[in-house]
Amino acid sequence: MALPQAAVADGAREADGLFRTALYRLESVVGGLVSTAAALLVAAEIVLLFAGVLARYALHTPLIWADELATILFMWLAMLGAVIAFRRGVHMRMTALLARARPGLRGLLEVLALTVPLAFLLILLPTAIEYAEEEAFVTTPALGIANTWRAAALPAGMGLMAFMALCRLARAESLGRSALGLVLTGAAVAGLVALAPAFPPLGNLNLLIFLVAGVALAVLSGVPIAFAFAICTMGYLGLSTDIPIFVMVGRMEEGMSHLILLAVPLFVFLGLLIEMTGMAQAMVAFLAALLGSVRGGLSYVLIGAMYVVSGISGAKAADMAAIAPALFPEMKARGADPGDLAALLSATGAQTETVPPSLVLITIGSVTGVSIAALFAGGILPAVVLGIMLCLVVRHRYRHEDVSHVRRASWAEIVRSFGIALPALALPFIIRAAVVEGIATTTEVSTIGIIYAALAGLLLYRRFDMRRLGPMLVDTASLSGAILLIIGAATAMAWSLTQSGFSADLAHAMTNLPGGAAGFMAVSIVAFIVLGSVLEGIPAMVLFAPLLFPIAHQLGIHEVHYAMVTILAMGLGLFAPPFGIGYYTACAIGRVDPDAGLRRIWVYLGALLVGLVIVAAVPWISVGFL
Repeated sequence: MALPQAAVADGAREADGLFRTALYRLESVVGGLVSTAAALLVAAEIVLLFAGVLARYALHTPLIWADELATILFMWLAMLGAVIAFRRGVHMRMTALLARARPGLRGLLEVLALTVPLAFLLILLPTAIEYAEEEAFVTTPALGIANTWRAAALPAGMGLMAFMALCRLARAESLGRSALGLVLTGAAVAGLVALAPAFPPLGNLNLLIFLVAGVALAVLSGVPIAFAFAICTMGYLGLSTDIPIFVMVGRMEEGMSHLILLAVPLFVFLGLLIEMTGMAQAMVAFLAALLGSVRGGLSYVLIGAMYVVSGISGAKAADMAAIAPALFPEMKARGADPGDLAALLSATGAQTETVPPSLVLITIGSVTGVSIAALFAGGILPAVVLGIMLCLVVRHRYRHEDVSHVRRASWAEIVRSFGIALPALALPFIIRAAVVEGIATTTEVSTIGIIYAALAGLLLYRRFDMRRLGPMLVDTASLSGAILLIIGAATAMAWSLTQSGFSADLAHAMTNLPGGAAGFMAVSIVAFIVLGSVLEGIPAMVLFAPLLFPIAHQLGIHEVHYAMVTILAMGLGLFAPPFGIGYYTACAIGRVDPDAGLRRIWVYLGALLVGLVIVAAVPWISVGFL
């Protein structure tokens, strides 16, 4: 006897529910294991590098193998962190247009943001496995082990990300939409493969097809930037050149494995640590006691606090998350417009991009060979110039503010708050001095900062929640993995541009711009504002810094000066609506509707642009302390 239709439907729904539950549990188990491994790797890197510092400076017996082991562990940390970021859906991507799409189209684009990376991962995975096998013939000099131990991180991470993508597609609310996304992606890949014979005769026109139009389409559609770079580079190499995509795996590994980049997760963790221990709040409290009673005083505090905290964490989201919750409630109580608060927070994010130890400074040093110590020294004054310009806007905007009801802190209170904040205020100077004076490398000094912050939290501020350490280590791995995967993909793309001859053509065109060095600088400012708004800071720098810095040097522009100008221009684009993702991050942290800040932010951005022009016109601001 046939079952009633309703019973069949109920049975199907129950089976579907059981399947989704089982799949979710499997994903959770795998994700938990990956998170635990990544957290342990972050902790191991901190211990290993700090042990290296102690062995060299205290015991005068350097650990020769320490850097080599740190590099091996770092590759696994980068790839497992990328897996965590993929599972959480926090890989950097442009969502400005996605958010404005109709619900149906938005849902399909969200699916494509999974299926496009999945296509890249499945296509490149066999080559990554082959690459790891080939590295077995290379032996590390200090440890004497096969380089496969490091290279295997690439296929392992790719395989796990592919697994996470399949799980998320299978658990999607609309399986039909997931299937449509897979079909569309598969059809696009098949269509490009079928057209493969037509691409080689087009020569460098393929650069426009794959690396301009393809990347733009993918990024604007909401595909994570790292995967947009990666799949378009793979398509360019595989379909229009005779270069095997095996080379791409090597370039990605090379881009992600620079030991200097190990400073990225360590400074990210340091930023989380100073927020957890109360060091950031202590600095804000001192500045508020000093300036809180003047017109616009808390806005000045926000500008100064972002400058000081940037000198510790190096991560912009961590900076804003440490400052905004401490200041915004009181600023709103004084009648400040929420939109103006989000606009100013966003502007201070752009202003402090050059404050060491900025992750962008570290990235530029790793891809261009410019001394990171010189970049750290050169980044201090440019941010001061832009901060002064923001202060002028604040002074004008709050010139009529009524502060008669605000209690002025006594000198005793100011001195007491300074004493409480002094250990925290000393940390940025310790970090800068240690690097600039050559006492420690950029990577090593981050571990010194971590130990210092942990001791300050335990002994002085008495705020050290051991239960938060695990999640902080996982968050560090996730953010670091997202950043490093972009660097790896962008390195492969930059190498492709170089091999195509594009870099030589670009150098010739930029060198012959009218106006010489001034014309080149002006074009660079405009270009990096646009690039910063579309690609974000780190991928933009990884892609174009190796191409443009030699041109700047050829035109007589100091590399540190050029670095400061391009970083500030990039920051201007990164925090400028409607495309700059930094603006939306500031709004999310401040819990302000993005539309509320749109009318307010342009005056601040205009002030930053004036400051940028001053920095570009006066090289001494960037190189005077070198």
